[in-house]
Amino acid sequence: MTFGIQTLPIEVVHLIAAGEVIDSLAAVVRELVENAIDAGATRIVISVWAQQWRVRVSDNGCGMKLEDLKQAATAHSTSKIRNCEDLWQINSLGFRGEALHSLAQLADLEVLSRGQTSDEAWRVTYCPQGEPIEIETVAIAPGTVVTVDNLFGTWWERREGLPTLAQQTKAIQTTIGQIALCHPQITWVVWLDDRQWFALSPGVGTQQLLPQIVRQLRVGDLQQLKVEVPQLGVENLGLLQLVLGLPDRCHRHRPDWVKVAVNGRMVKLPEIEQIILATTAKTLPRDRYPVCFLHLKISPNQVNWNRHPAKTEIYLNNLTHWQEQVSQAIEQVLRLNSDTLGEQVNNARVGKVIKAAEAQGTYGVKPVPQIEASFSLKAVSQVHNTYIMVEHPGGLWLVEQHIAHERVLYDQLLTNWKLVKLETPAILNNLSTVQTLQLERIGLEIEPFGDNVWAVRNAPALLVEREDCAEALLELSLGGDLQTAQVAVACRSAIRNGTTLSLEQMQTLLDQWQRTRNPRTCPHGRPIYLSLEETALSRFFRRHWVVGKSHGI
Repeated sequence: MTFGIQTLPIEVVHLIAAGEVIDSLAAVVRELVENAIDAGATRIVISVWAQQWRVRVSDNGCGMKLEDLKQAATAHSTSKIRNCEDLWQINSLGFRGEALHSLAQLADLEVLSRGQTSDEAWRVTYCPQGEPIEIETVAIAPGTVVTVDNLFGTWWERREGLPTLAQQTKAIQTTIGQIALCHPQITWVVWLDDRQWFALSPGVGTQQLLPQIVRQLRVGDLQQLKVEVPQLGVENLGLLQLVLGLPDRCHRHRPDWVKVAVNGRMVKLPEIEQIILATTAKTLPRDRYPVCFLHLKISPNQVNWNRHPAKTEIYLNNLTHWQEQVSQAIEQVLRLNSDTLGEQVNNARVGKVIKAAEAQGTYGVKPVPQIEASFSLKAVSQVHNTYIMVEHPGGLWLVEQHIAHERVLYDQLLTNWKLVKLETPAILNNLSTVQTLQLERIGLEIEPFGDNVWAVRNAPALLVEREDCAEALLELSLGGDLQTAQVAVACRSAIRNGTTLSLEQMQTLLDQWQRTRNPRTCPHGRPIYLSLEETALSRFFRRHWVVGKSHGI
């Protein structure tokens, strides 16, 4: 903490969107944990006794002096801001100075604290007004321990209106997980009713932490990107951190793991969340959603935290600019490059096959060779006129030719959706009014041509020379937006499985496919390639056994 704890001036209090933020056990945990993080803690231990409505949070942060402890629970007392100008330079999670005061009003509050360089530690209990009522010396390690007991003990109507204790403990787990994702450098230990509930180990980034929270995920399912980005009107660069589930490896039934954080706090930013969903939309199967955690670290004066008392909703300056940066970052992660390859992203099914085939014994594994930045794919052969066998510096792939070509064509259509006049109109029969309107919606010229007959006078360029052009147009009339029509055109126009390709044709397709925006899946969300890395091949063929031991010597 830069300053000691002081009461905020009245003009600052009036500028803050204050409000009662303690509405559950999870809210208690959130407020106390945020204080611990602001104090520089690297290890936080949370203990919950739900039946007793008790929460204890211990940290190894900077601790507090006695004079600060005496004032910590009074109204609008904080060490984190001093004046109105500070509201636009907020770098801490807490700043309103009302959390401990609210807790003193709603529960029995006790704080133990010792500074990192102090030989003394103090225990202070507080009255409902936040004034100290008992002060004594104690023996504890440097840091702070806050205990909130008998929450809402004198507010029975508040307890009766709350969710069940089981639901509240689930909310606590969710709250801790969300905060941990924003601060992956912290060790978390959580106890429930005197038994260890769960723990989260620190990682070098969120990519290592997310699988500890979402158990179905593996580190290899995720790709992480950290990139500095410009900030409009600010000289300093911002930092965009993105962890994205690779669409050919993981996705969800609901958009429950599209998460956005700003400057260390999980927030609701619907405009950014929609950009994430839109950018990944044609990489996933129908009705599936991405796994994505986005963390923006930007200048404090670009953020207004006073939109919501719990600081979960914010105003973000230059929103359109950030939407563009997020979309570009996702597209960068989804491309094929040396950073996205390696043994850690092996297909799960291949991993199971390799594991089943391994015999017991000791042998070494040759590391994956360093893949150059100019990542190259070499067509080797065609399998069953369906799959292209591909060699690259890190191993071997099988690429399905139809959906790889579908991805190529779809990207071309996104860039250049071109409608061409038909020399001979396509004749369609028995269209409903909805179907004719749908064709008009995507730009086709259609007019009556007799009894229940319509003539279509233009068509997407890829369909013009096809014998099944009329059939394709009928398919387009069945509904969907322009992107849906583009997917349908790409799918119908792509090379069919069973088509024989020359080595030159295969190589051309690979080169085009590699340069697409989202080469991992087709627009329907199907995985395009199966990866078998060099290390997996080495394990399967047991190429690096210890000499002698492999011969039974």
